[in-house]
Amino acid sequence: MHIHILGICGTFMGGLAALAREAGHKVTGCDSAVYPPMSEQLRALDIGLIEGFGAEQLALAPDMFVVGNVVSRARLPDGSPKFPLIEAIMDAGLPYTSGPQWLSEHVLQGRHVIAVAGTHGKTTTTAMVAWILESAGLQPGFLIGGVPQNFGVSARLGGQPAFVIEADEYDTAFFDKRSKFVHYRPRTAVLNNLEFDHADIFDDLAAIERQFHHLIRTVPGTGAHGSGRVIINGLEESLARVLHAGCWSEVRSFGAAVSDFTAVGEPDAFDVLYQGRAVAQVAWELSGVHNQLNALAAIAAAQHVGVPPEQAGRALSGFENVKRRMEVRGRVQRPDGAITLYDDFAHHPTAIRTTVDGLRRKVGPNERILAVFEPRSNTMKLGTMKAQLPWSLEGADLAFCHGGGLGWDAHAVLAGMGDKALVADTIDDLVAQVLSRARGGDHILCMSNGSFGGIHLKLLQRLEHKPGA
Repeated sequence: MHIHILGICGTFMGGLAALAREAGHKVTGCDSAVYPPMSEQLRALDIGLIEGFGAEQLALAPDMFVVGNVVSRARLPDGSPKFPLIEAIMDAGLPYTSGPQWLSEHVLQGRHVIAVAGTHGKTTTTAMVAWILESAGLQPGFLIGGVPQNFGVSARLGGQPAFVIEADEYDTAFFDKRSKFVHYRPRTAVLNNLEFDHADIFDDLAAIERQFHHLIRTVPGTGAHGSGRVIINGLEESLARVLHAGCWSEVRSFGAAVSDFTAVGEPDAFDVLYQGRAVAQVAWELSGVHNQLNALAAIAAAQHVGVPPEQAGRALSGFENVKRRMEVRGRVQRPDGAITLYDDFAHHPTAIRTTVDGLRRKVGPNERILAVFEPRSNTMKLGTMKAQLPWSLEGADLAFCHGGGLGWDAHAVLAGMGDKALVADTIDDLVAQVLSRARGGDHILCMSNGSFGGIHLKLLQRLEHKPGA
């Protein structure tokens, strides 16, 4: 089969492309924005990429067009279609489907799907589960919205039966407004956490909770022929409401004081308790309570496919995290001390606060953290959660915001932080601001769910040529 993927450079669609290619299909695709790590992965797979969404791509004559949710029926100011290709496909009556639907029909059918959902931590937890199963010799398939450093790729078919997938609540396509995860039919569903996000898709938290309950409805029951499991964060009231709406599967909880899986110890070295009994130990390089919770969820998921918690804990001790999750991009040695620069995917205010707090735990109270962030997600661009930004940045010593292209005034939102916060409308100006304040021993934490204009390399290059104090 030849499939042509519209929006191929998104993390999900790029992973789908890799799976399709591995399964022996011919894969081509198009997109309008390309940046690492997905662009590098696609090039390594020798998948043909076309810039833009021009109607001339009909000439490729694929068996199926697979449409990403970046594609819409939107019109440009002059009335022409923003995505001419989808209009041409529809006019010609050619076959098209969504990425999640294609994945469900061609990859997930008949497999034990472990789906990891939640507002935060999906990518990391999915990678943890995949690594635990790999370490146990199960050779899982996976599709992850990032590149786990233990694997070096974001997706692979693996062997039967386990397949681990990052289960996103964002909508499926312009013609299917259900969340992506309702297509996956998991036998093991992890619900990490749940709060309001994706303001461009959902009106309120209740609308997202409804989609999460749709996911629960697709998990098998616990009767004579059923063996489904729902793994839920016991600290989340929103998830308690979802569960209360109805659940037909075995439930395992984690995180809260009264849960099936709990942790005792610091986030970088802790004991795992199952129903009050010590069953595993984890000692790793990761920081933050959020990663400790991610570990509990992953251990509970792995247990459901037969991996004992003690073995799972050993595997996590060798877990190397995911690219762009507190990833050290470089260290610059200067006379006044080394400056370390990190890259992180955090973009929701809660994720920003959690990431900053995790770094604070790691470096201690006496070293400076410079938080450099870009409100790039649709939710943040709309300003839905702008009031939470000062709260999310409390743990940083200085905050630098890229305020260009927003529908709200970042200067006004961060004014209450006084001289702890600076705003710049361009990347170059933001780099200049950071350089003017940085000094030896600092930890510069760059946070965005996009490429952030290549700010990481620009900062490292400039820092190397800036004399120390």
